[in-house]
Amino acid sequence: MQNLLYLKNFINIANICIDLGHWPSHFKMSTSIIIPKPNKASYDASKMFRPIVLLNILSKLIEKIIGERFQFQSLSKNMIHPCQLDGLKQQSMTDAGIVLTHLVHAGWVKNCSTNTLTFNIAQFFHFSLTNYFH
Repeated sequence: MQNLLYLKNFINIANICIDLGHWPSHFKMSTSIIIPKPNKASYDASKMFRPIVLLNILSKLIEKIIGERFQFQSLSKNMIHPCQLDGLKQQSMTDAGIVLTHLVHAGWVKNCSTNTLTFNIAQFFHFSLTNYFH
């Protein structure tokens, strides 16, 4: 029950930030840590180190919520061109299979049959990039 209270409070904070369009300054603060890369002979150059930025966890979660909402609204209003769907949620082969299964089952309910035509497009792009550029 305590976890639900925390979740409700967290969602309220996120909604208030979004509604007001205000991002509190403590959400913008970060801490940078420099870690040396392993197995280097010398550490006299900056490229021998890896900087890592640590952000407030609450701000990271709210940013994720904002990104999810933005993506959902953009897709639902057809604001993203179909060629720009790489990396978006619900655009994987698994999702395509689920949609196809749903369409087949919806057709069965209406006593319809479903036909599909599939092909492997990987064979259409069969060439070596190293040979292409030489």
